[in-house]
Amino acid sequence: MNDILEKIALCVEFGKINKVSPYPPDMKDQDGADELAKRALDEGTKPDEILDKALVPAMAKVGNKFSRKEIYVPQMLMAAKAMNSAMVHLKPYFQSGETKRKGKFVIGTVSGDLHDIGKNLVAMMIEGGGWEVIDLGVDVSTEKFMKAMDENPGAVLGLSALLTTTMENMKKTVAAIKEKQPGSKILIGGAPVTKEYCEKIGADYYSPDPQGAVNYLKQLVS
Repeated sequence: MNDILEKIALCVEFGKINKVSPYPPDMKDQDGADELAKRALDEGTKPDEILDKALVPAMAKVGNKFSRKEIYVPQMLMAAKAMNSAMVHLKPYFQSGETKRKGKFVIGTVSGDLHDIGKNLVAMMIEGGGWEVIDLGVDVSTEKFMKAMDENPGAVLGLSALLTTTMENMKKTVAAIKEKQPGSKILIGGAPVTKEYCEKIGADYYSPDPQGAVNYLKQLVS
């Protein structure tokens, strides 16, 4: 891997957003993911190369560290912010169709549930994995999920719930989507959610952490 891609990967892994960002302290006054991604493009590096050789492996490292409890939500959010600062420069190439995404991922927190940290982390990790993410936000009705799936044929759906009381709404959404689009893939997550619950309601996959969701999507397109 060339030097600039390695530097971008390090900035993402350790949450160095841009030059003025004070975090992490040992990278103070150095260029961050923002400046380095722009420079790489200016020097002729292809956008999908920056994605596949710098952002994706860096976010995978971050996800694995998080799964092993070596880092926590604040460090993960910093890494995701650094990744997003690089993605800003890559997005025009994806939107123009010059560079292809791996697929579309629709995500939201189910009806009645206003928690979004877990959902946001999953959305950021999956975007860092090369997918186009359609984030519907929190308290999303079954109808809104169904509309998004209709508008994005072939998209994978992610449902999040943090309350035991809203898991029932997750069940309703899965049932409605599966009835209308039996072939669609649905992955679920959230603190009270389990693998057993996933099987019980007919969803396709349960992940206890964001990296698991990324790995599942990777299998779908491999």
